[in-house]
Amino acid sequence: MNLENFKKGLKAGIPIGLGYFAVSFTFGMMAVKGGLNIWESVLISLTNLTSAGQFAGLDIIFANGTLWEMAFTQIIINLRYMLMSLTISQKLDKRYPFFHRFFISFGMTDEIFGVSAASSGKVSPFFHYGAMAVAIPGWTLGTLVGAVAGSILPNFIISALSVAIYGMFLAIIIPPAKKNKTLVWVIILAMALSSAFKYIPGLNKISSGFSIIIVTVLVAALAAWLRPVKEEEEAAS
Repeated sequence: MNLENFKKGLKAGIPIGLGYFAVSFTFGMMAVKGGLNIWESVLISLTNLTSAGQFAGLDIIFANGTLWEMAFTQIIINLRYMLMSLTISQKLDKRYPFFHRFFISFGMTDEIFGVSAASSGKVSPFFHYGAMAVAIPGWTLGTLVGAVAGSILPNFIISALSVAIYGMFLAIIIPPAKKNKTLVWVIILAMALSSAFKYIPGLNKISSGFSIIIVTVLVAALAAWLRPVKEEEEAAS
């Protein structure tokens, strides 16, 4: 039974691993371009598994930010994984001991959560392990290939390939924004505030780490206050 669930997880994790390879390729390339060596870049991906957190972390590293900035930024950006882990832990069969919950929380990502949460009935931790067994190597290997490419390719090619990360973020925000006008205003407000922290005198003195924290908390708070999601809307989505 455990082997069967593991195989199902492997199958569900294949498209996730392929997608992770493409995204983490850009991460590895940008990390090396910014000054990290190949194995530092790979170690970050192997131990973190958070695309938004890692890209934000790169900005803080390259700006010589403090450990406090890094800690607060990662907590805020990755807070959703705690909620996802709590949700999946409620779907696990109670006969499984605590260490299963501990290990699946390490491999909790948006996509793995999606395939696990979509499973009907109780979720086996071995299904989660199967998805992790493809997704984590895909993310790590993509970083390795991108880091190696970034260390040998000419700068003009690296700069051109770096545009891929912006395409990824556009692919994430545009489809849901078409269905929800609130998201459009959230995106526009976040972009405006980010630009303000970049170009307005005084605000541009704030480090990138704390500016990410301020923009994230402020925009999320305003959206929750001005346009709260009602229970019936959550059920419909």
